Amino acid sequence: MKVEISKLLQKKRKQILEHWMNNQLANDSLRDDLLGNDDLRAQSEELLDAVVKTVNNQNLEHGLSAEFDDVTEILAGISISRARQGFSPRDTGIYIFGLKDALLKVLQDEIKNDPQTLYDFTLRISKLVDSFGITTFETFIKGREEVILRQTDEISEISTPVIRVWDGIVALPIIGTLDSARTQVVMENLLQQIVDTGSSIAILDISGVPAVDSLVAQHLIKTVSATRLMGAECIISGIRPEIAQTVVHLGIDLSNIVTKASLASALKYAFAMINLEVRKSQK
Repeated sequence: MKVEISKLLQKKRKQILEHWMNNQLANDSLRDDLLGNDDLRAQSEELLDAVVKTVNNQNLEHGLSAEFDDVTEILAGISISRARQGFSPRDTGIYIFGLKDALLKVLQDEIKNDPQTLYDFTLRISKLVDSFGITTFETFIKGREEVILRQTDEISEISTPVIRVWDGIVALPIIGTLDSARTQVVMENLLQQIVDTGSSIAILDISGVPAVDSLVAQHLIKTVSATRLMGAECIISGIRPEIAQTVVHLGIDLSNIVTKASLASALKYAFAMINLEVRKSQK
């Protein structure tokens, strides 16, 4: 029995779409909170049209070939958008492999009287959609990595706020571990704020840094040096007893840096540097 797969799929396009949509809507894992049914149908219809338009008896087993570039582009767009919307890899896999179920259902209905031909096309269709699945997962991972990188940048910005506490005084509370990348962000934010505010004193508060080792100390020293090059004096506050012991034990020289036990002490010291005295009012 001679079967032209392209003509068969074009003829049964509407039926395939309905099978696919019904399976998706009946699935308990459907995330209609992330993607409405109308958008889901439009997305599915676009992908199905590209597949039906491209597939033929010769390329059925070559889903990664250039002939399927349009399909691959649509798959990539779907995967990246779903990664950004919050879909899981499982949700996306169910979506793509649901197309396979719809295609195989139509094949079974149309050529059920020719078991050998049905078996042959079942294998070939499965291989085609499996290759689509590989493309989908690869692009989904890229999309998720983009989301993670963006969120990491946003968190870095949030976790390194530079606060103007007084005219000529800025403070930067550091929370979490300092590494090379984060130190760069800290320095850039601090130096830019010094320029923007014309501040002459910067306070680095490390109360929220869980531990200080030689690497973290070196990062702090670099930040202090960069601040001094901008013409501002730097004070490190939040030196807890355990941090002080660690610094001494490691032989780290912080003698040329002003250090204080608390942010309040650092602020008081900074006020004295600019000849400012704060007193309680007498009632």
